[in-house]
Amino acid sequence: MAITDIQAFAHLTAADIETLGQELDSIRRSVEQSRGERDAKYIRRTIAAQRGLEVAGRAVLFGSRNRWAWLTGTALLSVAKIIENMELGHNVGHGQWDWMNDPEIHSSSWEWDMTGPSSQWRRAHNYSHHTYTNVLGKDEDLGFGILRMTRDEPWKPIHLVQPLANLVLAATFEWGIALHDWSIEKELSKTPRWEVMSKPNVDFGRKITRQVTKDYLLYPALTGPAFKQTLKANATANLVRNLWAYAVIFCGHFPDGAEKFTIEQLEGETSGEWYLRQMLGSANFKAGPVMAFMSGNLCYQIEHHLFPDLPSNRYSEVAVRVRELCDKYDLPYTTGSLGKQYLLAFRTIHKLAIPDRFLKATSDNAPETSSERKFAGITLPSLPSSDTAHWLGVDPETGQRRGLRSAMREAKVVLKEKARQEKEMLREAKRALREKAEHEKVVLREATLALQDRARQEQASLRRKAVRERAMWRNRKRR
Repeated sequence: MAITDIQAFAHLTAADIETLGQELDSIRRSVEQSRGERDAKYIRRTIAAQRGLEVAGRAVLFGSRNRWAWLTGTALLSVAKIIENMELGHNVGHGQWDWMNDPEIHSSSWEWDMTGPSSQWRRAHNYSHHTYTNVLGKDEDLGFGILRMTRDEPWKPIHLVQPLANLVLAATFEWGIALHDWSIEKELSKTPRWEVMSKPNVDFGRKITRQVTKDYLLYPALTGPAFKQTLKANATANLVRNLWAYAVIFCGHFPDGAEKFTIEQLEGETSGEWYLRQMLGSANFKAGPVMAFMSGNLCYQIEHHLFPDLPSNRYSEVAVRVRELCDKYDLPYTTGSLGKQYLLAFRTIHKLAIPDRFLKATSDNAPETSSERKFAGITLPSLPSSDTAHWLGVDPETGQRRGLRSAMREAKVVLKEKARQEKEMLREAKRALREKAEHEKVVLREATLALQDRARQEQASLRRKAVRERAMWRNRKRR
């Protein structure tokens, strides 16, 4: 199973986790107290830049029957839609700018340029996902209801098609998110299925109508003779935005190292344990300023899960302090290049599409899923036994705190040595089997020769007996 005891998994004491939570609270307070004009200018400039790019793109598309005008307009529109989705819609919807008390840039009033209503996304995402990040049975974003992303989820025949489902989800990501949030909204509001004109259904239908009309009818019609070209440009821009948003989200949630948790972990979960779960259940990817901006600063997914309502432009400075805490408490800080993180998620999608009997590791010790039980049955160098209760929380030589990172490093060494010993034992067993086979082959050859010699002797005896019987028969006949 996934992690049921985060304290045991992290190899930290309850006091360590409480102190970690206090230090993260301190980071939050320092950012909240320093929010000001610099941050306000950032979001207003971002809004102005996004709107400028969209206006420029749509203006260029008036001449989109020209190939270069179409390419330029489509590119500008794609970038505008990405910024609106990642840096504006997503982050404003998290309430990151509510402190400004600007009705235009407030989570309660911002409607994003996506198929689903912002209100439904906020309720499903901000509550279901960010409260219960990566908790099986509670976090509805764990595979989005169509992908099996952990071995803790039982395999079903339908999972065989999840590589194809993944491609469809990537291309239609805004629709997948919209349907996902709509179903959660109906569940949370306890809306009966038979109630067609319920509020969730009406809001969902209105937003779809508005979005489809805007992108595939109104704006193309405004360009007159270039209707078809503008229609294609809008569809292409939406596709580009969908693929980029999908890649960013998957890189932050599903590569190796983004751990999963069971509902048992929620029992009596403290504030410090919640913080720790966010840190262990998320992953970053490396990005420069431009890529960070285009990803809505979700290249800092760990920091976003820790502080989802802090301004996204502050995540880079927060990341420095979070990484220092990971070093202090000897915790892993999961990150890698965008390509690497996505390929790890892509591998999990394809690997978990097949039945577990074809997989090697278990849900306790697999690259994409692990738990505190991965340390069971092995004796770490720092332990007098395999019992994690004897884990040395402080290195006696350096005085440094020792946590999950050291435990995983030592476990890797132990398992590598164990694998080497098992490999050597296997070689010895193979050698013994070969020797036994050779011996049995010699014995079999000798037995075969003995049987052949005995058979020849018996054949000779039978021939002599036959000769005697024929002689006796002839003698009787003469008489």
